[in-house]
Amino acid sequence: MLWRALSEDLPGPKWAGLFAEYWPDYKRWWLKEGDAARPKYLESRRALEQHMPEIVPLYDTLCELVGGGDQAARFLSFYCPPPYLSGCSQAIWTGEEPVLVRNYDYNPNAFDSLILKTGWQGRRVIGTSDGLWGLVDGMNDAGLAISLTFGGRRVVGEGFGVPLILRYVLQTCETAKEAGAALARLPTHMSYNVTVLDAKRKYLTAMMAPDRPAVITHAAVATNHQENVEWVSHARFTATVERERYLLQRLTLHRDPEDKFINAFLRPPLYSTAFSAGFGTLYTAVYRPRLQQMEVRWPGTVWSQTMDHFQEGGRHVQIPGAA
Repeated sequence: MLWRALSEDLPGPKWAGLFAEYWPDYKRWWLKEGDAARPKYLESRRALEQHMPEIVPLYDTLCELVGGGDQAARFLSFYCPPPYLSGCSQAIWTGEEPVLVRNYDYNPNAFDSLILKTGWQGRRVIGTSDGLWGLVDGMNDAGLAISLTFGGRRVVGEGFGVPLILRYVLQTCETAKEAGAALARLPTHMSYNVTVLDAKRKYLTAMMAPDRPAVITHAAVATNHQENVEWVSHARFTATVERERYLLQRLTLHRDPEDKFINAFLRPPLYSTAFSAGFGTLYTAVYRPRLQQMEVRWPGTVWSQTMDHFQEGGRHVQIPGAA
């Protein structure tokens, strides 16, 4: 798998080039249920204006960059996209230098493989791209780090794809408290657990859903269920309860040192090789928000980045167990 790291302070030719490269695949995915299954442009834009007004100018700029086409603009709104499932484990190590660690378990053929650093709207953000302006995890220059896991429920409703919700939080929030307030009010089209950690060591996990109010918790661990297991077959297949229990033991009973805790994500039961089913571990991300440091890890390989000294480039990564 080829990973890339790209930095562009303002939306411009680099991002537009990425969109041109990725759009054919995203368009096929976005239209897989037919054009009529996706909201119209005005509905999508009004949803953004209602719930995320601060980033509407950014949205307009990105739409203009890619030519202003109807389908591209609707896709970029991330409003009511097709449903998708992932695995994932995430946890906060609360030692001397607090760290947010996560595994992203997903289909390698439906993934950006991109570390993106932006300075959009005067806010520097670094993270793992999804949908080219959404994020599945990331950190901003205020020292707020964020990550998502699928919430393990079948319900699909009206709301935004969660990668855009993460982008919005990092563009507009500076503390865990502010992030929690945003996550509590933003509509999501599927159930997700979103964990945040700020520079003052405060953290929370929001259990978001399309059909019920978000639950804001002080949980330091999130896997692929919410308060109770609701989708039993998915829970068994992804071992969500076992992974949650394992992480809680690492944080409480054993109290691992930082490096040992991070390395546990690169081994079973947290590390998954279920690539044929679309749930293999594509990477481990490590965020140190107070230090403004990010790492992407694979077995035997670490790619480090910082907010102030971000290095563009590429890495060919051999993922154990992937075809």
